[in-house]
Order: sequence, then structure tokens, then C-alpha cells
Amino acid sequence: MATSLHRLTSAGRYLVKRNLLKTNVLTRKMDYVLHLRIPVFRLAHTICLLYVGLWIDAGSRYENERNNGTAHFLEHMAFKGTRKRSQLDLELEIENMGAHLNAYTSREQTVYYAKAFTKDLPRAVEILADIIQNSTLGGAEIERERGVILREMQEVETNLQEVVFDYLHATAYQATALGRTILGPTENIKTINRGDLVEYITTHYKGPRIVLAAAGGVSHNELIDLAKYHFGNLPARYKGEAPTFPQCDFTGSEIRVRDDKMPLAHIAIAVEAVGWSHPDTIPLMVANTLIGNWDRSFGGGVNLSSKLAQMACQGNLCHSFQSFNTCYTDTGLWGLYMVCEPGTINEMMHFAQLEWMSLCTSVTESEVARAKNLLKTNMLLHLDGSTPICEDIGRQMLCYSRRIPLHELEARIDAIDAKTIKDVCTKYIYDKSPAIAAVGPIEQLPDYNRIRSGMYWMRT
Repeated sequence: MATSLHRLTSAGRYLVKRNLLKTNVLTRKMDYVLHLRIPVFRLAHTICLLYVGLWIDAGSRYENERNNGTAHFLEHMAFKGTRKRSQLDLELEIENMGAHLNAYTSREQTVYYAKAFTKDLPRAVEILADIIQNSTLGGAEIERERGVILREMQEVETNLQEVVFDYLHATAYQATALGRTILGPTENIKTINRGDLVEYITTHYKGPRIVLAAAGGVSHNELIDLAKYHFGNLPARYKGEAPTFPQCDFTGSEIRVRDDKMPLAHIAIAVEAVGWSHPDTIPLMVANTLIGNWDRSFGGGVNLSSKLAQMACQGNLCHSFQSFNTCYTDTGLWGLYMVCEPGTINEMMHFAQLEWMSLCTSVTESEVARAKNLLKTNMLLHLDGSTPICEDIGRQMLCYSRRIPLHELEARIDAIDAKTIKDVCTKYIYDKSPAIAAVGPIEQLPDYNRIRSGMYWMRT
């Protein structure tokens, strides 16, 4: 069953990956059925595979302290049987189709999707509709999944990058929904019941909050007909006001978890950035590309365009680093994640902040031009196949209510120059209080006030 019916529930999966604003290479086609959005990307007629999914505007950000973890718990319950199919029947049907059924939860979205042959589009859509509308949420299955989620939590705790990013959110967005984890605390996992799950579905799984997207060998008209048939009874209106997420304020602060028994220090530092639709998103993406990423396995670090990569390679300052630009609806985190040996933490932090200050004061036109080209290339390379294309469609439809055409995005990137980068980075980075999360042997990590001074003062 592992090859066909599985979940992808990594708590940090989209914290870094959502930094990219994806592109479009065909004209968008969209229709509305009871406010359910149905975009399609048609690939070559010879393709016999498709990717179809439901993107729901409902993630852990819509939870409160009492029910934190409900969205992720629902994801686990999706494949445990419906009123039409038992769990065994569902597994056998997917196996016999040779299909893959999957789901994941992020802080702002929940996604259920299937990969199947083109001829099986009707069955794939029907299964997805059945899962989100008719899941039985049986008591025995709920109790069994508690243990599964608790074990998953233990696995997540061994992934230090995910741990650090959860800590980063916890300190940056203190006492807000974005500061809570996707899986939820242990206490909630042990107490979430069927009533909580039903309430979450009733509140959030409504037509205006759902995108049905497909890519590959699929007909747009056929998908519309299937949506009318299978989602026609999906509620499209709220009796009262539609649920909204609370504002999440950024706080410059830090979390340090020192453990000298660990071989490497894992550190993230970030400033508050902007949401998906903010006009400064594109310049910050270019700035993110300018800082870049590096790993010891890359080789040729001295010849990379990223100055920080050159310094890290020549000075043996870290095992790896990656710049990130994590966007949410109304806020974001722009920063750097690094993995260092204990003795190089201080120097790596210094040179990282030095490059940040360079973005604000002395970045050149040639550096910006190179970063713009690299950004456009990476975006296009990411859209290789029906899977990333459909993921791109679903996310953009929820974030922008449209898919941004390639020519529009390219024009917005091309319009950026060195002055734009300096102005935008000065606005969001220079003399701003960062959020910091660090785990491991971090004795040599400078104290917060010293790091804060590095946001406006450059050591010589």
C-alpha cells in the first residue's frame, strides 16, 4: 500500500518551498460551479497520465489553541473509509487503478490529490469528492490514528530543519496561529474527537474555499462536468460570516535550545517579509536568489555567483546554508538557515549579515541581472511535469484567484534593478529586529543584542 496510498504530512514541507511564485505557460481557463474554482492545464495529447487535486483554503492557521492539530488529524482520517467505501475498498480501488492518492497539510492550505491514468479521471475525481464529503470518521479509526500521529511527531522531532523552522515560527509569531505547529501539541492530539473533526469540515470545506485543479491529459469541459456532478451539493454559503484567520504580528525575538552533544548547530534567522500578493514580493525573491544556497557537496563554491557561498566555501564556514522567502497571505519570513560546526557559528553569522547589509547598500546591477536570470530559470525548471504544474495552479488560485501568466511574471522580474533591491531590502532588513531559532552546540552563537547590531552596523 505504501506505493499507492500514502500521506505526505511533513510539518515543514512548505515552509521553504512556498517561497517561489510560480509561472504560467498557457492561457488560463477557469469556470465556476457553485463557486468551486476549476482551472486546467492541458498538456500534449499523447500524455496518458494526469494529476488532479483539491486545494482547500484551510490549514493550521485557522485553528485555535484548543483545536490546534485538527486539520492535520483530518488528513490522516481521509483514507480511513467513507459512507460508500470501507478503508479496504478504497485501498483496493486505488491499487487496481494503479493510481496514487495523497494528502498534505500546511499552515494555510490542505490538499488532497491523485495521480492516475487519463481514462481514470472520473474515478479519481469521484474518490476525492467522496473523501472530503463522506468520510465516516469512525471512533476506532480516530483512536488508532492518535498513536500514528504521535509517532509521526517523534519522527518530525528528528528532522532538525523542521524543528528549527517550527521554533522560528513560534518565536516570530508568538501567541498567534502562525506560531503554532501543524501537528498540534501532544495534549490536543490525545483529545481531538469526532466532533472537532466534523466542526472543522463544516466550517471550512465549502465551495468558495476549494479549488479543483488538474494537469496532464485532461479535458477542461470534462472536469467541469465532473465537478457539477460530484460537488453540486457542496455548501457554497455560510449562515453567518465566513471564517477568517486572526492577524499574526511579528516579534523580533529568539529561541535557543543548546545541546552540546550534537555535532552540528542548526540556526535560522529571519525578518518579517510580505504576503503573496504584496508588490514587494518579487524584489524579495530576487534578493533571496542573490543570497542563494550552498552545500559542501556542490563543489566549485568559489565560482558560484553567491558571495556568501564563496565565503562559506573558502573559509569552511558551514556545512550548508539556504536563503528562504516564506510567504503567507498577509505576512512572511525572509531569512537564512545554516548548519555549522560549533567553532564557525560566529563567523558564518557575521558574513551572512554582511551580505544582508550589502543588499541594502552596495548590490550592483550585474549581480541583480544574474540573480534575475537564475530566478526565472529556477521557476521554469520547477514546472517540469504535470505534478508541479498542478501544484502551481492550485496554490496560485488560492493565493491570487488566478494563475499569473509567464510573460507578466517575467516582466515584473525584469523591471527590478539594483536601486529597487536596495530600497526594498532597506525597508525590510536594515535596522530590523530579527527572529532567531537555534538548536545544537550553539555556545558560540552571538547574543541577541550583538546580532541585532549586525542589522545596521558592519564590522571591519
